[in-house]
Amino acid sequence: MLFDMDGTLIDSEKLWDVALQDLAREYGGELSAAARRSIIGTSMAESMRMLHDDLGQPERDPQVSGAWINARILELFRTGLPWRPGAFELLGAVRAAGIPTALVTSSTRPLVEIALDTLGRDSFDVVVCGDEVLATKPHPEPYLTAARLLGVPISRCVAIEDSPTGVASAFASGAAVLAVPAEVPLPQADGVHQVASLTDVDLELLTALLAARADADRPLAS
Repeated sequence: MLFDMDGTLIDSEKLWDVALQDLAREYGGELSAAARRSIIGTSMAESMRMLHDDLGQPERDPQVSGAWINARILELFRTGLPWRPGAFELLGAVRAAGIPTALVTSSTRPLVEIALDTLGRDSFDVVVCGDEVLATKPHPEPYLTAARLLGVPISRCVAIEDSPTGVASAFASGAAVLAVPAEVPLPQADGVHQVASLTDVDLELLTALLAARADADRPLAS
């Protein structure tokens, strides 16, 4: 099992809203709703470029802005991280069943370390952070890396995501993909199973998704 973090397991996107708007105001502007939606699920560098462009300040350094955001979001993460509906129960069921499990996130290691105080450090066999891969989502590398570290073929993994960027990453990796929209709607897509909430997900559904993934790979009889 491969779990995204922000917006999938924990309801942290609202904290990112606060941090991003705080930075925009620091720069004398206001982040538009359209830009905020586009930022969800992207890497820090890409997020900062989008923010700068939205403010009409493309000359700003993404690394400087990223450092500001990281410091602010660390403060906000320490105030507490609520679970997404059904996430705690599903993660517990997966672990109780002995299924190898990875956290695959675009967030940086310092943020993830704080989040693990909520999620549980024993909840995952592997943790892949956005600053620990060469290419971040929507590239498939984060999910391919997690599967390799787990020692499980990616075709035998189910990835759970909430954002278009994350879904694209998981799908490109070859995993079975379960999409659970949070802050932004997700279009229906071939090969991607979508549910309204993790409260609708159980081990039976995850098993069915893997079976469907295997059927899709099976060559047609001649």
